[in-house]
This record gives sequence, C-alpha cells and structure tokens, in this order.
Amino acid sequence: MEDLDIRPATDEDIQAIVDMLADDPLGTRRESPDDLAPYRAAFRRLADDPHQHLVVAVRQDRVVGTLQLTVIPGLSRRGAVRSVIEGVRVHADERGSGLGSRLIEWAVEESRRQSCQLVQLTSDATRTDAHRFYERLGFTPSHIGFKLAL
Repeated sequence: MEDLDIRPATDEDIQAIVDMLADDPLGTRRESPDDLAPYRAAFRRLADDPHQHLVVAVRQDRVVGTLQLTVIPGLSRRGAVRSVIEGVRVHADERGSGLGSRLIEWAVEESRRQSCQLVQLTSDATRTDAHRFYERLGFTPSHIGFKLAL
C-alpha cells in the first residue's frame, strides 16, 4: 500500500467517484454516471463544509477508492463529537487488495484527529459481505437504522 495516496477529492475526481458509486446492484439503480450536474453541485456543498471530508484513494494517478467522513458535534454522550463514514467504494479491480481496510483506517485515524469519541456507519441490510468486513475491522452491529425517503 506504499504506492497509495489518500487525499481530498477534487472536481476532477467526480466522474471516477460516481462510476464507483454506480458499480454495484444498489448503485446502478440510484446513480446516474452520465449526468454529473447534480454530483458537481453536491461536491461544491461538501467542499464548502469543513465537517465533510470526501477523499479518494489514488494509485498510479488512478482513483481506485473513495469514502466520505462527516464530523458531527453533539450534546449526547457528554457533548461527544462523532463521525459517520459513508459511501465507501473500492474499484472492482482493487477489491480484495486491502484497500478498503486502508480507507477505513484512514477514516478512524482522521476521526481521532478530529477529537471524535465514536465512529459510526450504516450499511444496506443486503450487503452481508460488507457487514463481515466492518465487523472484522472492529465495528459492532449495535443499532438498527431507519430511513425515510423524502
């Protein structure tokens, strides 16, 4: 993993990120890699918010992974700051290489640097392989998540 660079995403990375988001059975139904306009607008919102960290993993000048880390200050847990990991994706050519673990390690390290007391994430109930992956990295399935589409 020495040849891997994890860095903040740039506007030039949007197509590669969206392609990875769309490259699975769930993403193919909800992402639109041929229309980048909404992704560019979303990227601007993320870039303007200091609590948002959209990063890419780059190997040999090629984006091969991504995730978003959100830092959330709160009142519960004695005013604890927590982080949420979202949108973890690894390019199909890199799956099984340890890249996903390295991305999560980066997110946990950055969460510590941001004084977070808790790192959390959600994973679609159908992603059983991802659940095993997160548990192997020390995450526990301690909560049930709910969503309401608007």
